[in-house]
Amino acid sequence: MIHRSGFFLILGAALLWSTGGLGIKALADPPLKIAFYRSLFAAAALFLILRPRVRRWSPAFLAALATYAACLISFVVATKWTTAANAIFLQYAGVVWVLLLSPAVVGEPLRAGDAAAVAIALGGMAFFFVGRFGPGGMGNLMALASSVFFAGLVLSLKREGEGGAQAAVTWGNVLAVISLFPFVARDLSLSPRSALILALLGVVQLAFAYVLFVRGLAHTTATRASLIGMVEPIANPLWVFLFVGERPSVFALVGGAIV
Repeated sequence: MIHRSGFFLILGAALLWSTGGLGIKALADPPLKIAFYRSLFAAAALFLILRPRVRRWSPAFLAALATYAACLISFVVATKWTTAANAIFLQYAGVVWVLLLSPAVVGEPLRAGDAAAVAIALGGMAFFFVGRFGPGGMGNLMALASSVFFAGLVLSLKREGEGGAQAAVTWGNVLAVISLFPFVARDLSLSPRSALILALLGVVQLAFAYVLFVRGLAHTTATRASLIGMVEPIANPLWVFLFVGERPSVFALVGGAIV
């Protein structure tokens, strides 16, 4: 029952995360401004919901802050620079790094079933590169960078435990806001529509999702949490296609089916 609750908590987080592509694509604002306000709203919500306390500013905690902030920023930029499908699928290549590094970083055994699942999923993700080295190429590279940060985040949060992870995701958003402020300070204006979408992205798509993810991560392994999270790259481009009309390529659909 404990492991099952962890599964459903992470599944719920993944479904909330999957709305990110839809929200980001619906905004005309620059990607750094989107990332700035999304993290600002998320930080405010997380402080109210979790009221986290930092037990100690350990290297693992600082790594969690840095990788989380970098993951947030790079994903928004990647989603703006390439399709939502490419951005989210390539980010989830980070599950390979989680699989390979979890025995050394968090002491979790390397299971053959997990390795097989990751290999098959990555085979599906390879289809997203077909015909994508021209337009959108920089977006794909940014998404791959986001995959490294995502892996670092998952492993750091697992190492910190639930209490430390709650503080890390909260202060990680604060770090993202501070890092982005110099780049957006000249124009902080928002339309009412943008403000509403960004508030929903920050509070629901980020804050509520990470509350579920942190609690679920306490009851499952880092690798399996990453695999369950692959519901996000399936649902993310689906929402964008249904509501924005951005069509994934045929190769992307094949890759999604494999994953």
